[in-house]
Amino acid sequence: MEKLTYERAADELEQILTALKNDEVTVDELAEKVERASQLIVFCKKKLTATEEKIDKIMDKLEQ
Repeated sequence: MEKLTYERAADELEQILTALKNDEVTVDELAEKVERASQLIVFCKKKLTATEEKIDKIMDKLEQ
């Protein structure tokens, strides 16, 4: 996946969801859009998990 930030991924995911809700995606594009959305969801989940782990480590150090 290209260099991506959480915010850009979330924005792109929102655009895809809006297009799907508004029936702006053709049947020919549907599989591609769903695949891209799934990639973005995985990316966002990994980013959130990594951030949570970093914060937990910082909090653990503060409690020592």
